Amino acid sequence: MKPGSDHEDHQHDEARRPWVVGVSGASGTPYAAAVLRGLLDAGESVDLIVSRASRLTLLDETGISFRDAHWRDDLRAWLGRGADGKPGTFAPDVSDVRHWPAGDLAAGPSSGSYRVKGMLIVPASTACVAGVALGLSKDLLQRAASVTLKERRPLVVAVRETPLGGRTLKHLVTLDEAGAVVLPASPGFYAGATHIQDLVDFVAGRVLDAAGVPHRLYRRWEGELGGSRTEPGPGAP
Repeated sequence: MKPGSDHEDHQHDEARRPWVVGVSGASGTPYAAAVLRGLLDAGESVDLIVSRASRLTLLDETGISFRDAHWRDDLRAWLGRGADGKPGTFAPDVSDVRHWPAGDLAAGPSSGSYRVKGMLIVPASTACVAGVALGLSKDLLQRAASVTLKERRPLVVAVRETPLGGRTLKHLVTLDEAGAVVLPASPGFYAGATHIQDLVDFVAGRVLDAAGVPHRLYRRWEGELGGSRTEPGPGAP
């Protein structure tokens, strides 16, 4: 069999079980970038859904346009940028990422028979939270989340909003009761953060923890007060 044959590609697709990552329109695209890098560094496959609203946020926060026709180049530029906005900070390998347009309701993740490990929504806007909690499925991101819940697969919702109103709190309780992990994008400071990237990586690491994906994005608490001031972090030389 020749490498790259249709049969070989089909076998690869059959064995592939990605994490679906949905990026909604809330502020916090660096969180999404850190989660995506963490998944890829762990050797995980990724199916990416970038909502229409999130493209505007991404453009505003990074200056990067996410275009369907050039999504791989745009994704590489996005994931290569640090949380401080500096380009070329990272060198991500995006070869095992598959992109699905948010308007494609016939895409793979829209069906429960499509093989995935689960879904991470990072960041999750209040509109996205409401849509998933109410089962609206107005776009592929919401539909994929609804499928994830009905199939009893892991769903992590990294909500990024403050303050939280009563309706959103009720929607978050609904998601929790449905089996999702509600994970506010709240950075912790005990890990010895000295840079904005450290705070972003803390949240991304907690998302990956909830999904059971190994990583070294932040220093874990080990019961020693002041340990973060005396010990180098996981990324230190």
